[in-house]
Amino acid sequence: MHRRAFLSLLLAALPGASAAQTADPTAQPLAGASPSGSPAFDAWLQGFYGRAAAAGVPAVVLDRELAGLTPDDRVSAADGRQPEFSKPVGDYIKGVVTDQRIAMGRQKRQELTFLGDVEARYGVPRDILIAVWAMESAFGAIQGNYDVVRSMATLAADGRRRAFAETQLIAALQIIASGEFPRSRLTGSWAGAMGQTQFIPTTFQTTAVDEDGDGRRDIWGSAADALASAANLLSQGGWAPGQSWAREVLANPGFDYALTEGPSMAPAAWELAGLRRADGGGWAAQDQTIEATLIAPSGAAGPLFLAFPNHFAIRKYNNSTAYALGVGLLADRFAGGGPLIAAWPAETPLALADRIDAQKALARLGFDPGAPDGLVGVNTRSALRAWQQARGLTADGYLSMEMVRRLRAESPDPAQL
Repeated sequence: MHRRAFLSLLLAALPGASAAQTADPTAQPLAGASPSGSPAFDAWLQGFYGRAAAAGVPAVVLDRELAGLTPDDRVSAADGRQPEFSKPVGDYIKGVVTDQRIAMGRQKRQELTFLGDVEARYGVPRDILIAVWAMESAFGAIQGNYDVVRSMATLAADGRRRAFAETQLIAALQIIASGEFPRSRLTGSWAGAMGQTQFIPTTFQTTAVDEDGDGRRDIWGSAADALASAANLLSQGGWAPGQSWAREVLANPGFDYALTEGPSMAPAAWELAGLRRADGGGWAAQDQTIEATLIAPSGAAGPLFLAFPNHFAIRKYNNSTAYALGVGLLADRFAGGGPLIAAWPAETPLALADRIDAQKALARLGFDPGAPDGLVGVNTRSALRAWQQARGLTADGYLSMEMVRRLRAESPDPAQL
C-alpha cells in the first residue's frame, strides 16, 4: 500500500543530488527511441526526461531506463477502478484477523530474534510490526511483481495523479542511479508500493534502514530490514512507546453517540460520559492521562473503541480506520489477547449509487458532506451525524442501508421526480 499521508514530509526530506548525479545539460532526451504506441505517453515521456534530469538523475540512467518504456494497461485499469460495493468494516476485520494468521504471527514473534533490538531502538512493539507485515505482504509472501518504474510512468502519463507518480518515478530512478538496487529489484504493487512492508520509493529513500548489517536496505529479501524500516516509519509518524493503540469499550444506556469522532478525552472522562472497558479491566497507568477519541466503525450496533494517539500513528502508515484496526487487533492477538467482546453486526454492503445518493441528499438538506464521490469519509460521517441528531436518531454517523432509505425519502433526487 502507498503512503500518501507521508508524502509532504518525505518530499521535504528527499536527499539532494550528488555530484555524480548532476544532469548533463547537453543530453538529448531519448534520441531515436521507438514509439510506445501511445502518443500521449510518448509526449509525456519527452517532457518528463527534462524534469528528471533537473532533479539530478544522470542522463545515462534516463536513457537506459526510459528508452523503450511503454504504458502498462493493467495499471491504468487498476487506477481507474472503483468498487461498486463498499466492504463493511466488520467483514474486512473478520477477513484479516483469522486463526491462521494469528497462529503464523505468534510463530514469527518467537522465531525472529532481531525483533528485540528493533523494539528497543524504535519503541514500536514487535506485535505491531508483525501485524503490519502480515497486512502488507502476508509475512513477505505477496509483495507484488509490477515494474515500479513502468507503473509510475503509466500513472504519471495518465495524469490523474501526475505529481505523485512523477515524484515516485524520480525517486525510483535515483535509487537505481545510486547503485543500491537495480531496476529489476524495484518491484511491487501497481501503485508503486515495494517490498515486504510496501514502501513507495520516496519512503524507501528517507525511511528504509539496514537492520541486518549487510550494507543494503533490502526491504524485499530481508525481513529484518523490512520490519526495522516499518518501525522507523511508525516512529517518525508519532508512535509513543509504552502506550496502547486502542481499547474496546462498551456504552451505558443513554450514551450520546454524537461524541463519536469528536472530542479527545482521558479514559476517566470517557467513563463519566458513559463508556467502560469492554473486558471489565482498569486502565493501565501509561494510558490514564492520555486523551483518546471514540470510534464506532460499524455504528452503535458494533464494537466501539477508544483510539489512543498510537492508533493514528498506524494510520500514518495507511490512512484507513479499518487498516489501523486490523493491525491493532492482530497485534493484540499475537500478544496472547482474546477476541473482541462485542460482535460485528451483519452489514449490507452499499452500492456506489447508494453512497452518492446519501451524500447528495445530505447536501440538499443543508448538511455538507463534501463532494458526492461515494467515499464515506470524515466529512460524510460528520454530516450524517448532524442530520441524525437533528432527526432524533442515534447519531453514530454510520451510513447503513436504512439511513440511505431515510435520506432518499426525505430528500428525493429531483432528477428522478
